[in-house]
Amino acid sequence: MSTTYLKKASKTPETETSTAQKVVTEMLAEIGHNGEAAVRAYAQQLDGWSGDIVLTRAEIDRRAAEVPADVRSDIDFAIAQVSAFAQAQRKSLEEFSVELHPGVTAGQRVLPVNVAGCYAPAGRYAHIASAYMGVATAKAAGVKTIVACSGPFRGGPMHPYLLYAFNRAGADVIMTLGGVQAIATMAEGLFTGKPADVIVGPGNKFVAEAKRTLFGKVGIDVFAGPSEVAVIADDSADPAIVASDLVGQAEHGHESPAWLFTTSRALAEEVMKRVPPLIDALPPTARDAAGAAWRDYGEVIVCDTREEVAEVSDRYASEHLEVHARDLDWWLARLSCYGSLFLGEETTVAYGDKASGPNHVLPTKGAARYSGGLSVHKFMKTLTWQKMTREAARDIGEVTARISRLEGMEAHARTADDRLAKYFPGQRFVLGEPVQV
Repeated sequence: MSTTYLKKASKTPETETSTAQKVVTEMLAEIGHNGEAAVRAYAQQLDGWSGDIVLTRAEIDRRAAEVPADVRSDIDFAIAQVSAFAQAQRKSLEEFSVELHPGVTAGQRVLPVNVAGCYAPAGRYAHIASAYMGVATAKAAGVKTIVACSGPFRGGPMHPYLLYAFNRAGADVIMTLGGVQAIATMAEGLFTGKPADVIVGPGNKFVAEAKRTLFGKVGIDVFAGPSEVAVIADDSADPAIVASDLVGQAEHGHESPAWLFTTSRALAEEVMKRVPPLIDALPPTARDAAGAAWRDYGEVIVCDTREEVAEVSDRYASEHLEVHARDLDWWLARLSCYGSLFLGEETTVAYGDKASGPNHVLPTKGAARYSGGLSVHKFMKTLTWQKMTREAARDIGEVTARISRLEGMEAHARTADDRLAKYFPGQRFVLGEPVQV
């Protein structure tokens, strides 16, 4: 296999995790000990917020009236797209029953969790899409209670656009809380009395660490890190579009990797020429983030064959993966590790981030090797059940007793023995040798 790095990253996102772990551990312990009082204190200290935590219906309606009609229309359109895709996912999950052995019937039920917590970051701008990506998907799953949290916007109340998106997508409770204190609040059920079964939504490294720490007590969507983009391109790709898409994701933050995998050295070199001017043309905040991300985390890899490109791509397992190449069906069939796949120049990560339909909460740091992104499935429980006739219990009971004794589990074996003795008095069965230790 021949691969050449025309540009290699000097840093990895993992270098930034240790500080977050220490801070989060201390905050979760404080909130666990002092509950709502600690949450209010952190809201004041970290976000300058001392107002109401839980928004009233009157306040939600009043703030929604502040949203211009054209903005409402765009948000409504995007929610409809996300909801339609999530509903199609829900329909793909089926309940069934099957006779596995004469008289032995087993089955599957598919049920939503009871309470979901959906987080959206406040940040420098209103993260509108993050609000409806979580809530609309939970709603499509049939979750009974959806609790939504986002922090105050620039020291004031939650941004009205984000609040509108939460409400329109179907949140039952909306709270003005950000960061670790929001994640802990949803996990503990503070202010609502309803602890979340699952918590979803993107956030900074402290939010991601809080979710990771609480995993097990609650379910989470993904182990999230900085946003990533990879572009696969051959010599048919437009270098201007490829460069634009790399920069388009690098603006997420200083630690957001942007990778190009290609079979064309000429295209790679042209893209590398185009990226810096595109970054320089951005507004100051985006320019600062994208510039650092490309400098420290950007990579350009040239391979001899498309098979090698596919192998490299699967090894990186990027959060977002675009393919600008011939024979898109080949790439769809061949690629196996990515958060979400964007086939052809006509689509782009930004479309998926905002309005096309599939969810934008996706695995990072290689987690796409074993996990997908946020979907209806994250809010669903696949539960099994079984029943059997007494005749069936004869066959299953004998095998269970013998295997249990081979494993040294005498009490297990005797639950089978007792049924066989009750259902078939006087009959002899081969049940294995009783456990002596």
